[in-house]
Amino acid sequence: MYDLTGFQRDLLYVIAGLDDPHGLAIKDELEDYYEKEIHHGRLYPNLDTLVEKGLVEKSQRDRRTNEYTTTRRGTREIKARAEWEAGYINHDG
Repeated sequence: MYDLTGFQRDLLYVIAGLDDPHGLAIKDELEDYYEKEIHHGRLYPNLDTLVEKGLVEKSQRDRRTNEYTTTRRGTREIKARAEWEAGYINHDG
């Protein structure tokens, strides 16, 4: 997870939070969060990177639409990141 960009990490979180989303559903969620348009040239190469890293699995819904799910490794990475963040955010220091 440490080697992901912030955008890739956000992609991973969105995919984990939705039920087998397709690319446009992921794009819509991120556009709501970032409050700006996410271009296909940014979205799909980053999705492919997550697939290559073994964090996300891509499957075909139909001939024109792919859907994405987090792998077990992707889910473990999200949980580990949340625990790491909580160590700083919830710190009483």
